[in-house]
Amino acid sequence: MNKGVKKKVTIDTLAVMVAKGFEATKDDLKELEKKLTGEVDSVKKEVEGVKNQLEGTNKRIDALAETKVSKTTYKELENRVDVVEKKL
Repeated sequence: MNKGVKKKVTIDTLAVMVAKGFEATKDDLKELEKKLTGEVDSVKKEVEGVKNQLEGTNKRIDALAETKVSKTTYKELENRVDVVEKKL
C-alpha cells in the first residue's frame, strides 16, 4: 500500500456511502421482521393447539368428576348393603 497516495473523499461521497449503509441496514431489518413474523405466527398456532388440548382435558376431568362416586359415598353404601345382607 502506498502511503504517499491519499484518496480524497468528498462530503457528497461520504453522504452516499452512509446512505447506502443505512439502506442495507433497513433491508436487513425488513428481512428480520419477516422471519420473526413467521416465527410468531408459528408460536401462536402452537399455543392455540395447546389451549385446545387443555380444554379437552378439562372437559374430561369435569365429566369424570360428575360421574365418579366418592370413596366415602361408596363406603357408606357398602356398609348399608352389608347390614341388609346380614338381615337376609
